[in-house]
Amino acid sequence: MARGNDDAAKVQNGGKVKHSPKLCGTNYPLSIAFIVVNEFCERFSYYGMKAVLTLYFINYLHWDKDLSTAVYHAFSSLCYFTPVLGALIADSWLGRFKTIIYLSLVYVLGHVVKSTGAIPAVGENVTHVVLSMTGLVLIAFGTGGIKPCVAAFGGDQFEKEHTEERRKFFSIFYMAINAGSLLSTIITPILRGDVQCFGGDCYALAFGVPAALMIIALVVFVAGSTLYTKSPPGGNVLLDVCKCIGVSRCPAGVRKRKAPCVCTALQVLLTVWQFALRNRWRNSSREPRRAHWLDWAQEKYSKRLIYEIKMVLRVLVLFIPLPMFWALFDQQGSRWTLQATRMNMGIGSFVVKPDQMQMLNSLLILVFVPIFDMILYPLIGLCKIKFMPLKKMAIGMVLAALAFVAATVVELNVTKTVVEPPLARESLLQVVNLAEGDVNVAIDGTGLFPHPIGPYEDPVEYQKLQLNGVNESHMVNVTYGDETVRCPLTFNEGKAYSLFLHRGPSRIRCSLVEDHIEKSEDGDAHVRFVNTLPESLNVSVAAGVDFEIREDFGVSAAKSVARGQYKEVRCNAGLKEYSVDLGLLDFGASYTIVLKEGPEGLRAFKMLDIQANDVHITWQIPQYVLITAAEVMFSVTGLEFSYSQAPPNMKSVVQAGWLLTVAFGNVIVLIVAEGAGLKQWMEFLLFASLLIVVCIIFSIMAHLYTYVSPEQLDTMFQDGDGGGGGDGNDDGDLKKCQTEQLSLIAVAREKEKCSTD
Repeated sequence: MARGNDDAAKVQNGGKVKHSPKLCGTNYPLSIAFIVVNEFCERFSYYGMKAVLTLYFINYLHWDKDLSTAVYHAFSSLCYFTPVLGALIADSWLGRFKTIIYLSLVYVLGHVVKSTGAIPAVGENVTHVVLSMTGLVLIAFGTGGIKPCVAAFGGDQFEKEHTEERRKFFSIFYMAINAGSLLSTIITPILRGDVQCFGGDCYALAFGVPAALMIIALVVFVAGSTLYTKSPPGGNVLLDVCKCIGVSRCPAGVRKRKAPCVCTALQVLLTVWQFALRNRWRNSSREPRRAHWLDWAQEKYSKRLIYEIKMVLRVLVLFIPLPMFWALFDQQGSRWTLQATRMNMGIGSFVVKPDQMQMLNSLLILVFVPIFDMILYPLIGLCKIKFMPLKKMAIGMVLAALAFVAATVVELNVTKTVVEPPLARESLLQVVNLAEGDVNVAIDGTGLFPHPIGPYEDPVEYQKLQLNGVNESHMVNVTYGDETVRCPLTFNEGKAYSLFLHRGPSRIRCSLVEDHIEKSEDGDAHVRFVNTLPESLNVSVAAGVDFEIREDFGVSAAKSVARGQYKEVRCNAGLKEYSVDLGLLDFGASYTIVLKEGPEGLRAFKMLDIQANDVHITWQIPQYVLITAAEVMFSVTGLEFSYSQAPPNMKSVVQAGWLLTVAFGNVIVLIVAEGAGLKQWMEFLLFASLLIVVCIIFSIMAHLYTYVSPEQLDTMFQDGDGGGGGDGNDDGDLKKCQTEQLSLIAVAREKEKCSTD
């Protein structure tokens, strides 16, 4: 890449090399300051938007959890397919600088469209969905397109001899990535939940701030344009691919162009594979069998080139099981966030937002990488244990599976406080006794509610009522003292109900009210009121949370309120004003509060319909610790392994293959989320089991793998061709066309959360 930089500088300055001014007398070019700030703002923009995305789908677009998870991972997958397009545009058409500028504009446009879709006043729900999806597609093309360019463009700024400064630049670059990720996953959930706009959570602001950061990123990058060393594009890669397929080297017409030959490593791979397969098909019946199917290309290609392609193929085959790891890893922003919404999020007086827990991964990666590199691995080395890269990756898989086992244990405890929704041909029913004495309830043809129900006591858990159709009428017999009342009631499948019983002027009255049994995705409590007064009541629980309750045992609709102590709640009945103490309304709980007048004024009887979230959110820490340790052992090691095992002129192909494993991992989650239909704890256990199976397969493949040193190729093939066929020009042309492709390496390293994506 240094050579490319020098050539670029000469092109820009009439053959004279011009470099950016240096920072404070060091060898660091001033231009990298603009690039680092740009990366910080862009990563804040991306992770800040993504942190609140799952809850946005559920709470704002009103999608179910499975659809929200599927779209979240479809977006993540697209973000890892588009870097290939960005690399092609940069290398063959616009160059890195212009690619970053133009695709950043697409990126900004995506954020603006996405933020607009989060404004309730802009159209109906269909409009919001269309704007949101359009924005996400634009963001995916923007972030994916600039990924393979920014890090490499930063590397371009250094002079050839300043390799140590360039290495340290990438460390600073990844610190900027993590700083942006860490801060955004803390700040944007606060903007979403603590700022109220348009009568609810302020998603418009939570998306608008990342949009503003992306605008700042673009402005900062453009501001440094006069300082940059800009490499020109190499030529039309797609056209050259078409020309190269079926021939042994770049066409002569391509070689004679002023632009450098772009017969890239991928083109050569495709060409050699095609020729080998075609030659084998034509001649296998007439010639002796060869050791490897690629050896059928020896008539046209050098042995060295064939050996290099074998090396690449062996690494790419090892990549086949890897998407399953990413399928687990990337669920931190979807399934794990949804799990956190049903947990107790209070830490002292501070309330953790469910979408803030993702910041643990960014924080822990900064701690774990130096611990593993400087303490753990050297200690293992002192014990004379041969800890090869593929073994580390296999252990990383096991740790990720254990993280999901931990998530399964947490989920099993979390679900104890959750009311499972009724299935087809089922309804749920609970009884609330507001009479002055015990009542007995019997439903014809069922054995529900066998015991007496006391007055004003918490209802027993919901009972399942079987139906013979989508709806069915049942006769409910209510006995109060010596009096029995028969109440004909109609139940619909898939619904939950509360049966309110209270004493009327002459007899017991029955009121069937449909219930809201889903817990809030923000951890809020649900509250409804019963007014026993003979006149209507207005109750103000919090700012913007008011209830109008009709008289004579009227039941209000349930509304969500933030978790907290509510000691002085104002109630107005005509000219009378009351203050009642509701006490603690806890995370995820549902309450029925009966307001009844007594000698000392209005009293509130609080009944618990659905239990509060009693599993503390800190129980998620073990699974985050395990998944982060898994990431260090799998992602960091895997990146280094794939880079070290690839020939120098084909490293970009291997890095592109690594990126695609991330994309396909997200596709796996998309398929399971929409197709499996399992309970969440079963789904977690399924993913853990699948990864263990994949780990076993990978371990067998790793055991059969023989490590190679690409640096020894010159020794192995000292005479250039190594005695094989071909004219040897392929290798020379390939080396002549070679670029370092640091862009793809940088993108993959972002996945480490020392750069995480």
